[in-house]
Amino acid sequence: MSNKKSSQKQKPTGGVQDPDAVIAQLIALMEECQTAESLNDRVITPFSVALEKVCLARGYLLNIYGEGSNVVISSEEDAETIYHLVNEYLDQSG
Repeated sequence: MSNKKSSQKQKPTGGVQDPDAVIAQLIALMEECQTAESLNDRVITPFSVALEKVCLARGYLLNIYGEGSNVVISSEEDAETIYHLVNEYLDQSG
């Protein structure tokens, strides 16, 4: 009986991964999503939940400012207000 265990891919066990590898995995998963709803359900929401859990556990108030987007972690009560503020800003600047 041959041992095929070595040829099977093993899932990471929580160790540190190369950031480029993580980005490549996310892009591959995103490319599999054919609709905005599946992208939201399979990638965006789980990623957001992971960020929220880490932030909550560490007491962070998280704002990420990127070259192409911004991410703000807020309470559920503030989410709609922030949405409207961003839309108003984009309407004025566009």
